[in-house]
Parts: sequence; structure tokens; C-alpha cells
Amino acid sequence: MRTTSMKLLVLGSIALTMAGCGTVTTAFREDAATVRSLKANKTYCQSVPRIYSGVTYNLCILNGPPNSRGDVAVNNVPWTLIDIPLSGITDTLLLPYTVYRQSADGSIELQ
Repeated sequence: MRTTSMKLLVLGSIALTMAGCGTVTTAFREDAATVRSLKANKTYCQSVPRIYSGVTYNLCILNGPPNSRGDVAVNNVPWTLIDIPLSGITDTLLLPYTVYRQSADGSIELQ
């Protein structure tokens, strides 16, 4: 019983972490949600390619002006900097899917 509850706790933690992941935002949500998010952060990006879209999304967030929401994780390091390597790993695992989506749908345009 104890190991089952520990597994559920770990899975729940992973799910909560992935909810803010750039890869999840760009690969599994509608394009309109990604566009809204990037426009809300006032990024200067014009488009986001679907291949390694999570990393690109995070770099676009970093390229925008600093936000006042306080998205800081530890020691004044923005959460986005921590998410870049995590998104890189997830983007690599999703390459077959994102290559297909890039060829079928093209990049996510912000205009």
C-alpha cells in the first residue's frame, strides 16, 4: 500500500511539473493557446517551429521583457531556464511526432 501511494505522489508531481513545460504547451495544446501565451509574455518571436518547440518556446519567453509575475524558481533563477533542459529532453523523445507535425502543419505563427 505504501509503495502505491508513493508512486501516485511521484506521478502527480511529474504531472504538475509538466503542466508548465514548454514542450507540453507547444506540442499538446492548441496553437492558439501557445500564441496567446507568447503574446501575453510580449515576446519578440514571429514563429515557433514544431521541432524542438519547447526549447524554442522557452527561449522566446526569455527573449521578452522581464515579467512582474515572479516566475522565479530558486535563487532568482527564472523557471524558464530550468525548463529549457527538461524541454530539450522531452522534445528529443517527441521528435517523430514533431517532425510529422512540422511537415504537415508548418511552424506555429504568432502573427
